[in-house]
Amino acid sequence: MEPATNGATASSPRKSYAKTLWTDIRKDWDLYVALIPGLAFILLFKYTPMYGIVIAFKDFNIFEGMAASPWVGLRHFEKLLVNENFWQVFQNTLIISVYKIVFLFPLPIIVAILLNELRHMVFKRSIQTIIYLPHFLSWVIVSGLFIDILSTNGGIVNRMIVALGGEPIRFFLDSDIFRSVLISSAGWKEVGWSTIVYLAALTSIDPQLYEAAKIDGASKWQQVLHITLPGLIPIILLMFILRLGNILEAGTEQILVMYNPSVYNVSDVIGTYVYRIGLGDQDYSFSTAVGLFDSVIAFVLIISGNALSRKYLQRGIW
Repeated sequence: MEPATNGATASSPRKSYAKTLWTDIRKDWDLYVALIPGLAFILLFKYTPMYGIVIAFKDFNIFEGMAASPWVGLRHFEKLLVNENFWQVFQNTLIISVYKIVFLFPLPIIVAILLNELRHMVFKRSIQTIIYLPHFLSWVIVSGLFIDILSTNGGIVNRMIVALGGEPIRFFLDSDIFRSVLISSAGWKEVGWSTIVYLAALTSIDPQLYEAAKIDGASKWQQVLHITLPGLIPIILLMFILRLGNILEAGTEQILVMYNPSVYNVSDVIGTYVYRIGLGDQDYSFSTAVGLFDSVIAFVLIISGNALSRKYLQRGIW
């Protein structure tokens, strides 16, 4: 009789969950219907294209098609691992991503805390609007703006340098400087938008905590250190773990419209490399192998980051 009891016990939670789900669907059917377009979009544009991964294991010929192209196993991955250009690209990707994490990840947190301390609402809203508006500009426009500002032929920055007695700097042609241009332009465009997430998180902190801290004589810095930052830790962890998953996405669109052959050695990243090899050289199988390698590394990083967070900080995104 014991096996039958165990089987009934094991199936009971599944039946209970199914019953609860069906009750929720009947109760809020309109909300579930509203989910359909989003789920259809994800299925169509995110999951369906995954079938194309098989190109990485084939000698793909555009005229023969995916099904008729011969299988080559892991040949493209072996080619990838011994390709010197790829490892240079991989190094560039890591360096640029780490720079963006080190220099740009803390900025939205700092800006959000500073804005949260402003009490003049009109001024606060105005500053918030100004700093997040660049997010809505395409990288083509942002690239044009920075090229005009930093140009050696009449750019305002170089005109100031010359006026102070210096020599014009070739920001877009100097390998030692170009990465700084990438980080600065990315910060100008995206920091304000990322600030919104932390401002929203700040609204969930109980104002009574600040009042109690003031009564106890805590300074503004102590309030930020002991109330604001601990209140932001969950969202900071969430954003950081998600950023780890995108560490090999160093800003393909940005770099693609800003770089040139003079700075390939310091700015060519996995995304631009896949674009050039896949579309430029029409080596679709190899570029797909590179993209799959990128995705696998990103998956491992986000799983590992969440596991470490749960182990040492008892928090995670799942």
